[in-house]
Amino acid sequence: MNINQQVVLVTGASRGLGAQIARRFHEEGACVIINYYKNEAKAQQLVNDLGGDQVIALQADVRNAEEVKALCAQAKAHFGASITTIVNNALVDFSFNGDARPTLDDITWHAFQQQFEGSVQGALNTYQAVKDDMQQQQFGRIINIGTNLFQHPVVPYHDYNTSKAALLSMTRNMAYELGKYGIHANMVSGGLLYKTDASSATPDAVFDVIEQGTPLGKVTTPDDVAGAVLFFASPWSKGITGQNVIVDGGLVMQ
Repeated sequence: MNINQQVVLVTGASRGLGAQIARRFHEEGACVIINYYKNEAKAQQLVNDLGGDQVIALQADVRNAEEVKALCAQAKAHFGASITTIVNNALVDFSFNGDARPTLDDITWHAFQQQFEGSVQGALNTYQAVKDDMQQQQFGRIINIGTNLFQHPVVPYHDYNTSKAALLSMTRNMAYELGKYGIHANMVSGGLLYKTDASSATPDAVFDVIEQGTPLGKVTTPDDVAGAVLFFASPWSKGITGQNVIVDGGLVMQ
C-alpha cells in the first residue's frame, strides 16, 4: 500500500519528533492523526499549519486502552477508513538532562513503570485498538520509536533506556506473530535529536561532542528519523519486519 493510501496514527505528535513525522506523512499524501495527551493548542496549530481535510488532532493518553480505542473509532469515522499505520512515538514525562538524571542509587521503580507504561503499554494499546481492521485488510505497519542509548548508553537514563530495550523485544515478538496477517513491525532508533522540547535541557556541549564523534559529522535531526519511519511505511520495505534501524549519523554501528 502506498503512503498516500494510508491512514497514519502518530502518537505524541504535537511537538518535536512526532510533529515532524506527521508533517512528512502529510506531505506524502497520507491521512494523519495527530495524537496528543495534554497540549491541544500545539496539536491544533500543527493541523492548521498542515491544512486540508487529511489531518486531524485527537486527544488520548496512550496508557489508557479505552481512550486509545475511542481515538481510533473517531479517526475511522472522520476519514471513512481504518488506521493502517501506527507510529508509537509518545514520550511520557521525560527530559534528556544527563546532569539531573536519577542514578541507580536513587532511582525508583515508579520511574521505570512510567517509562514502561508509555513505551510498551502504549504500543500494546494502539495495536489492540486497530488489530481487527489490520487483520481484516491483511495490511498493517507498526513503527516503534526507540533510541540508540540502550545499545550505547553514553548517558545511562536507566528507566528510559530500559523501556526502549523492552520495546525492541516487543517489536520483534509482534513481527513474528503478526506477519501472517501482512502486518510488519519495525523500530527506528534515533540518537539525541537537535533540538526538541525533550532535548532542550541538554547542554550545547553535548551536541558538540556528538557532532565531532560521528562519521557524518552532524547531530541527528527529527527529519532524519522521520525519513526512516516513512521508509518502513512505504512499499520499499515490503520484505522487512522485526528490524531496528539506528539513525544517529553512524555513532552506533551494528
